[in-house]
Amino acid sequence: MRTGFYRCEYYVGEALGRSVMYVRGGTMLGGNSGFAHIGTYRFEGDKVFAEIESRRHCFDPGYQSLLGHDVATIEATGRACGDSYRFEGSSPQMPGAPFRSLMTSLDDSELPPPGEVGKGGIANGLYSIQLRTLDGIDGGLTGVMLLQDGWILGGDASFYYLGSYSSADGRWKGEILNQEHTPSLGEVPVFGGYEIGIGFSGTCDAEGAGLEATALAGKRSLRLQASLKLIRKAELLAPEIA
Repeated sequence: MRTGFYRCEYYVGEALGRSVMYVRGGTMLGGNSGFAHIGTYRFEGDKVFAEIESRRHCFDPGYQSLLGHDVATIEATGRACGDSYRFEGSSPQMPGAPFRSLMTSLDDSELPPPGEVGKGGIANGLYSIQLRTLDGIDGGLTGVMLLQDGWILGGDASFYYLGSYSSADGRWKGEILNQEHTPSLGEVPVFGGYEIGIGFSGTCDAEGAGLEATALAGKRSLRLQASLKLIRKAELLAPEIA
């Protein structure tokens, strides 16, 4: 598969799900508001063979597994289709229900230059993120975030984010651009329909991080708080920037 950041749309039987996924060097890391997706892939001719684990990171009952379990696995075979990849497969946790997915490249041209990460900086890896708005405004997001050598890639079923950060001595700061990859249909009215620029700073340790941020959604300025929890360390190579 081509190195890059993807929007994923998938079916288990007739049930539909969406997520984001970063792919490079045989590793796949991504997820959505409820589940992290961690996988590997290999080539045989023009076929791609993928094995993916779906692992719950948010225990809100509103996020239900399409596979019926908090931890489940999928084996799938795919082929390139233009700039996308189509997969078909199955899960032992949901026997008899076919798995189908389409992975479509996301535009990462707005990914800024990476920041510097020094001693005591936040670890490379896949994190869950829970973000909420302050000042009495009802809103927030839950998703996954991949931190890698000063770059940020993340998202959920409707949004994806690109950014950069600097970190050392238990502190970190950075910037993120949040965008829709699929219309959120009013589910997150504060964020839906906008490209949202977010500047943040906070603390970090071996288990995760916290941050406070200011976001600009249209002409509206919002204060945010977020917490990150490490799901899996990942020593991937840094993203390739054209």
